[in-house]
Amino acid sequence: MNLFRNKEIKVFLFHYLLLATAASVAASFISVWAVILIFGVCVMSALLFIVFTGKRYQAISDLNAKIDGILHGESNISLIPDEEGELAVLCSELSKMTLRMRDQADRLEKDKRYLSDSLADISHQLRTPLTSIRMLVSGLANEEQSTGQQAKVRKVNTLLDRTEWMIATLLKIARLESGTVQFSDEFIPIDSLINDTLEPLEILMDIKNIHLSCDIKNNAGFTGDRLWSTEAIGNILKNCIEHCPNGGKLEIHSTENPLYTEVIISDNGTGFDEKDIPHLFDRFYRGSNSTKESAGIGLNLSRMIISKLNGVITAANKACGGAQFTIRIYKGAI
Repeated sequence: MNLFRNKEIKVFLFHYLLLATAASVAASFISVWAVILIFGVCVMSALLFIVFTGKRYQAISDLNAKIDGILHGESNISLIPDEEGELAVLCSELSKMTLRMRDQADRLEKDKRYLSDSLADISHQLRTPLTSIRMLVSGLANEEQSTGQQAKVRKVNTLLDRTEWMIATLLKIARLESGTVQFSDEFIPIDSLINDTLEPLEILMDIKNIHLSCDIKNNAGFTGDRLWSTEAIGNILKNCIEHCPNGGKLEIHSTENPLYTEVIISDNGTGFDEKDIPHLFDRFYRGSNSTKESAGIGLNLSRMIISKLNGVITAANKACGGAQFTIRIYKGAI
């Protein structure tokens, strides 16, 4: 602990030195012994002040260290004072506040786990009737039907697919928020990740005749969970493909440097309304250019996963038109 780094100590000693000098000068008009006496008293007073103030500041420094330990997750630190005084009162109040915050954190953790378990139960219960409905619809599709009835069956199948996707996505969000998900650590090459992610989207790309341009430099990759990474990138690619015009272009660029791995995904669609950009990753937010089927949860899930991977994601409009998503997975703490 450096006592003299505190501004108030420097100011006090400066004024004390001026006062001691003035007292010594005044005592010189009396006698030499008076000067010696005044000088001795001033020195002893300064030493006593430094000693007692140093102890007080050391106690404050120790308290700061304990608070820092609590902020970093240590739970066996006690702030209960063993003496009286204003500093002891402060320690006591901080101890009460810490206990209350720990209690609130425990309750919040229990609420998150309860929500995750509840959503898991609801998801399981919903899948049973949805499966039954899908079997009934499949049976109807095999029967002789008019063109109008066949269109209705296809519409029901589409709605069932969308409902199942929404249930699965909400369940994933709840698991991430509750902290029950454990991410694995494996090296993921970007080229293989993109291939796995685009595989279920190939039919949609073929239907819209979308041209893909993929540029992966320096054998880029990062360390993380492959399945969750596929989920995050997949939602972004799906969003871009849906907003691409027929015959549009989807571009993927990736590079790696000592700080992070970057993946840029862009399309030549309509882009974003400027007022929507700050809210694109908010849950249930639907921008002005969103499709009718958009639920506003896919991009939110992607941001949550990328954050768990120690990364960030941003969205912007390209200068030449279209949307652009930039993902950076950092190799250190951010």
